[in-house]
Amino acid sequence: MAKPQQEVYFVFMNFDPVYERLRADRSKEGSGTLDAYLSHKHDKLLAKLLQPDTYRKKSSLAIVDGFAVEITDAQASILRLAKEVRVVEKNQELA
Repeated sequence: MAKPQQEVYFVFMNFDPVYERLRADRSKEGSGTLDAYLSHKHDKLLAKLLQPDTYRKKSSLAIVDGFAVEITDAQASILRLAKEVRVVEKNQELA
């Protein structure tokens, strides 16, 4: 049986007051704290909703509280249903 094709999706999260507070701290330490917080938060969401070794997170995006992840269409549908998630969009290459 063929393995479902994975593509890059961007996942944007709902409002998070902790994210907003950390983002307001423009210091170097504050930036590191924000990056660590988001990476952990995004990893935790993926681990809660998807099977291990079936996805690959590419990056967390601090400016918008989101992340890029390689997943299948079915996994994207699962993420869309999560209460923490605002939007899941497939990456589209611009010509």
